[in-house]
Amino acid sequence: MQEWLDIVDLNDRVIGRDSRQQVHARRAVHRASHILLFNSQGQVFVQLRSQKKDEAAGLWDTSVAGHVDSGEDYLACAVRELAEELGIAIDPSKLTWVDKLPPDESNGFEFTSLYYTCSDQPLILNPEEIDDGRWLLPAELDTWIDREPSQFTGGFRVIWPIVRTFRFS
Repeated sequence: MQEWLDIVDLNDRVIGRDSRQQVHARRAVHRASHILLFNSQGQVFVQLRSQKKDEAAGLWDTSVAGHVDSGEDYLACAVRELAEELGIAIDPSKLTWVDKLPPDESNGFEFTSLYYTCSDQPLILNPEEIDDGRWLLPAELDTWIDREPSQFTGGFRVIWPIVRTFRFS
């Protein structure tokens, strides 16, 4: 199935639309949402991206991430991706917006909207998206990233400190 994305200008206004493949090939600015999922024990869930992925396969990443489809907003994307990747149905009001990162080469030319949420719902990992997942305390995750940064996506290494500071300050 063809994935259609909005192309946006540097003010995040829609200026066009194209296939995901063409957007990436042209390095056109587009949109994504990333969500960090915490549980009631204060742990955060990180996912190991599937080896089937065409980008950052086999690297650890945020709990959920995805492109904002054409005509969709960041929040709707976050809700959709939680359901698609982890099997979690969530009310949009349960997502806390953290920040929006500007596009650059390190994040694939994406405006990236960051969210977090808390849930103890059982997870159903989508094998097309995720090879594995782990619940970690923030300090455990910090240590792991410090020791083995190459095991994580570049985007995650930028996103985690922002969400961690926002959530625990």
